[in-house]
Amino acid sequence: MEGKENMLGTMPVGRLVLQMSWPVMLSMLMQAIYNLVDSVYVAQVGDDAFLALSYAYPIQTLMVAFCTGTGVAFSAALAQRLGERKMDEAGQTVLHGFLFYGGCWVLFLLFGVLASGLYMDLCTQNPQVAEMGREYLFICCCFSFGICTQFPCERVLQSTGHPSGFMIVQGSGALINLVLDPILIFVFDMGVPGAAVATVIGQISGGIIGLCLVRRIRNQLPVNPRAFRFQRSLAREMGRVAAPAIVMQSMSSLMSMGMNGILNLWSETAVWVLGVYFKVQSFVFMPMFSINNGLIAILSFNYGAKSRSRVSGAIRFGILASLVTALVGLALLWVCAAPLLTVAFNAGEAALALGVPALRMTALAFPVAAVSIACSAAFQSLGRSVDSLVVTLLRQLVLLLPIAFLLVRTLPDYTFLSFLLAELGACVVALVMYARLYRTTISRI
Repeated sequence: MEGKENMLGTMPVGRLVLQMSWPVMLSMLMQAIYNLVDSVYVAQVGDDAFLALSYAYPIQTLMVAFCTGTGVAFSAALAQRLGERKMDEAGQTVLHGFLFYGGCWVLFLLFGVLASGLYMDLCTQNPQVAEMGREYLFICCCFSFGICTQFPCERVLQSTGHPSGFMIVQGSGALINLVLDPILIFVFDMGVPGAAVATVIGQISGGIIGLCLVRRIRNQLPVNPRAFRFQRSLAREMGRVAAPAIVMQSMSSLMSMGMNGILNLWSETAVWVLGVYFKVQSFVFMPMFSINNGLIAILSFNYGAKSRSRVSGAIRFGILASLVTALVGLALLWVCAAPLLTVAFNAGEAALALGVPALRMTALAFPVAAVSIACSAAFQSLGRSVDSLVVTLLRQLVLLLPIAFLLVRTLPDYTFLSFLLAELGACVVALVMYARLYRTTISRI
């Protein structure tokens, strides 16, 4: 631990940010590749098939939001007890974590059985799209015990200092999924349900591998299910942390649902294009969020160490690195919008005519978003988490949805500019907040 603390306080800031960011970036990149390739296969089935996945996407991200938010609480409670060397309590925390994830699975199961058809009927009036989406969600939700096993195993491996195990769990599930996708979709002619089956098999496989890896470290972290005793205080502790984390993680799902509904007022082709955007933009935003994650630990440490130069330097480097990433993403999407739509997503004439300018308009938002995301890292690290929440709300809900609704009713061809306009508004607020943070906190270190 001492070596890590020395590294956070002594390694050159730029190299340190990159070193802290790349493991998370690699993990997110694997998931982004899986999401993109999965969608590319489904797009070859037909426009209706990909449209069904576009409508299902917010529910998938909502499931991940519940699992990620629960994981924040689980990791915090487990890491604290491991740091205090209270191994029996750590073992109980692991069992309570699995209990929480079991509750998540029950929620997903109930949605899949009772509400997946109703949700799709609310999304579209196309019965074929609605049926494909219902089948996809039914399978993904009812068999989501795989992802609800995979997530807690990853958190246990992270908290006990086994990042390679975390990568194995994520990578193996994604690889199995990618191999099964073309076999089930095309060879067995299962179409959209085949993509769902490949997804849950990959998740279940990742969960099984995760359980095996957790079992291998039982000497380091003894976990005995037979010794489980429900502790109301521990459950409340985890719940208090999990609830706001789930709300934060769910914003992108709410944004996706809202944008799908707004674009449906224009055309389902616009919803199709939005589905492509969500798959592609992850390759730009995930590196930026990875840099953000790396910054939080660095800024928190050096703020505690009273090193103003390293705090300021890390923020500047984080903004610069995020901006470079965003500009590269902007350039690539601007140049490659047409071949991406035609080659990867089999876009028809109407989708191509709408999609090329739409993707280019959304790409303009990348550099502006980079500044807001880097500022959010500073807010989170220096005790201004409410400021970070405000910026996120502005970016994803408060500004974006009203602007998109106004444009779709007045200038529909420019609806996708709503991303840029919302990011500009949020960025102005973020910079004002950062200037206040610098005057009141950073300059006084």
